Amino acid sequence: MNAKWGDQTRIEAAKELLTKTVDDLHAVPNLEIGLRVYGHQSPITATFQDCNDTKLEVPFAKNNFDNIKSRIKSIRAKGTTPIARSLEAAAGDFPDNNSRNTIILITDGLEACDNDPCVIAKKLKDKGVKVNPFVIGLGMDLSYLEQFKCIGTYADAETKETFKQVLQTVVSRALLNTTAQINLNDITHTPSETDVTMFLFKAGTNELKYTFTHTLNELGHPDTLILDPQYKYDLIVNTTPKIIKKGIEIQRNIHNTIIVDSPQGYLKVRFINAAKPYQFEVRVTQEGEHTTLNTQKVGKSDKYLVGKYDLEILTLPRIYITASVNQSLTTHLDIRAPGMVRYSSGNGIVGQIFTENGNGTWDWVCNLNEGAKTGSWRLQPGKYRLVYRQKKLKSSTYTLEKDFRINSNKTISLRL
Repeated sequence: MNAKWGDQTRIEAAKELLTKTVDDLHAVPNLEIGLRVYGHQSPITATFQDCNDTKLEVPFAKNNFDNIKSRIKSIRAKGTTPIARSLEAAAGDFPDNNSRNTIILITDGLEACDNDPCVIAKKLKDKGVKVNPFVIGLGMDLSYLEQFKCIGTYADAETKETFKQVLQTVVSRALLNTTAQINLNDITHTPSETDVTMFLFKAGTNELKYTFTHTLNELGHPDTLILDPQYKYDLIVNTTPKIIKKGIEIQRNIHNTIIVDSPQGYLKVRFINAAKPYQFEVRVTQEGEHTTLNTQKVGKSDKYLVGKYDLEILTLPRIYITASVNQSLTTHLDIRAPGMVRYSSGNGIVGQIFTENGNGTWDWVCNLNEGAKTGSWRLQPGKYRLVYRQKKLKSSTYTLEKDFRINSNKTISLRL
């Protein structure tokens, strides 16, 4: 606990935030708290560590907040880490086994003595002791935290700020046994989708109550959330396109599961023969709709709900494709790499470029830069016609045409 977290040690940061948390508990009705500390009485030496160094510093009582804060301030980290013995002793600290008893265990190390915390946890359960600790690991490797899952619910805190957030969440969960999880279900109705922002509004209003980035915990399950049960909620899941679920009710004193069907996959447009990177964007809409959902770069993949989408690839000429998104897969859409046409003229010109389509007619592609003597355009492979005249000549009879062909990764120069 004496390792540094910025300008403080972990023990200093923990004491500061615990003191603040105790202050915040004053107004909670029917609450008694106690303080047990380990590793603070006997220093470790080269030949000795005191595995019995665990003590109930402040017993459970009403209105003992000031006593606990005072004792927290005087604690020094100097001993070993007898987690199992502390856990076993803490289970006996509660004055009433009929109450809802909760242990919050804070540690920056693993069990250092000869007892297995999992064995102690099982013994307590076998005795009918209803204790399911919340374990907060400070600056610990997540693989180490796996060893605490036999004890209870565990979380990691890599920094002081994350410790503050985790501590607030754990205390809220300890005081309220109204919890929720949001299942973002895939096509098989398994809650495997994640990593998307969610907004929870007070139902029927624009009053935003919660913002979460959806998370799967270390076990791969949707994270547990604390939601105030006095409200109904409108949920927005910011997938592409977004999902809206209205009028969600949170039942008190139980764990609520909110199910949202949100199967997703990926779209990626790529060049099949590009000699260098070409920067083009793709406009994506839902099939048959006109509202733009997203613009993404050619060569990059983006995530969408399972379904059909219309893509407008902003090449010249435009390419239009309808594509299907499938669960957890990437739909690849391959197009040919563009080429380049450069033109020059002794006088400024006006004109347009057309491309030959399959039925022998010509489709407009772009306008030339009006009055310019030179210009260049990146075009998709195919047959083209440039129609132009000198800008200063005021008769349509001076119209000229120039046919040319574009090949991928090649540049053609036209003298007009």
